[in-house]
Amino acid sequence: MCRVIVTCRSMLWTLLSIVVAFAELIAFMSPDWLLGFPRSDSSVNGEGVDSSMYRPSLGLYSRCLRIGSRGIGVSCGPYAGTFGEVASGFWQAAMLFLAAGTLVLGCVACISVFSLCFQSILKKSVFNICGLLQAIAGLLLMVGLMLYPAGWGSEKVISYCGPEASPFRPAMCSLGWAFYAAIGGTLTTFLCSILSAQAEIATSSDKVQEEIEEGKSLICLL
Repeated sequence: MCRVIVTCRSMLWTLLSIVVAFAELIAFMSPDWLLGFPRSDSSVNGEGVDSSMYRPSLGLYSRCLRIGSRGIGVSCGPYAGTFGEVASGFWQAAMLFLAAGTLVLGCVACISVFSLCFQSILKKSVFNICGLLQAIAGLLLMVGLMLYPAGWGSEKVISYCGPEASPFRPAMCSLGWAFYAAIGGTLTTFLCSILSAQAEIATSSDKVQEEIEEGKSLICLL
């Protein structure tokens, strides 16, 4: 029998699990991991029509550049046609770890929705299983984020950040919002792993058991 059990802690864990999965996915796909050194539009179109400055952005596998006769348009898309064309071997490894972590978080986000109705799988707590998966995902994401700056010495990064760019030194580049979003998502993932234990405690409390014994199918405890 499906019993919908909603508590503050379980709902908070569910919402955070969904948010962190989307945050990591958006960060992974974004081209705003590195912001290149300021350059003029004339350096792009070679006509010298407009000297306004802008900063191109570079992601794990995509980039954004200004295009057009006056650099008005913005072209964003993948710079790598295949996985082997990604800027650096370190970035390839980082992508694998980040993608694996994001995939695990996506699965946990889906399961967290059903946890409102089903609190156990094969007599194992859904919250404990998801908490363990989130801890594993957090470790995968952390490894990916540690590998990412090791690829700053690649030719692709040098073209955006200047000749002084090297591993763990972005030179004239600055970090974009996607990198910080990935870090924030990783920290929140570990927080979700801790909150899963609190969600388990809240949904198996004495008050919840009393409601179940009374035959209620919708239990909401604030």
